[in-house]
Amino acid sequence: MKAISCPLCNSAQISHYHQDKVRDYWQCASCALVFVAAPEHLSAADEKAIYDQHENDLNDEGYRRFLTRIFTPLNERLSTASSGLDFGCGPAPLLASMLQEQGHTVALYDLYYQPQQEVLQARYDFVCSTEVIEHLAQPQQQLHLWLELLRPGGTLALMTKLVIDVQRFATWHYKNDPTHIAFYSKETFAYIAERFGLTLEFIAADVIFLTKPAS
Repeated sequence: MKAISCPLCNSAQISHYHQDKVRDYWQCASCALVFVAAPEHLSAADEKAIYDQHENDLNDEGYRRFLTRIFTPLNERLSTASSGLDFGCGPAPLLASMLQEQGHTVALYDLYYQPQQEVLQARYDFVCSTEVIEHLAQPQQQLHLWLELLRPGGTLALMTKLVIDVQRFATWHYKNDPTHIAFYSKETFAYIAERFGLTLEFIAADVIFLTKPAS
């Protein structure tokens, strides 16, 4: 078997974390990321087939309530008419719509549903990405991109559920989604903040803000 390294920090200090009936999970000793190794990732076609089954809808009040956990604190800190990017917006970009209702300009990007490369050439006051980072095979590369897209003082607003410990991980429904391949903890986000020189805030149990220095 090819040696496994961490997709976030490239460390080779990896230990086996958990095994279920479907996959093995590994943890990095350097950044605490829990992840599924590349040989057990889905193909792009199989991954998209699962996303196509999601029933998110711009008029779904339950989905809107779910997104208020990230929308409300993000909107409260944004200046009037800020510009942002909803990365991984999916086929129904409700968070972008909610922010646009407040007067902000929001560009859209999604690998499968909104693959406009030109929006990745601009700069933004904020980048939001909800329930996306756990799907990414190359989080280090993605973080570099997100931070390039942010203006000084800009906020990267993320939503993902956090690993607490291996005992709870064993019965955690979140790991059972085959498109979820990277699992973050508070320790992992502390590593990211230190590595990239960001201010870290845990806004809610599954909402994390990382802010670039103003200058």
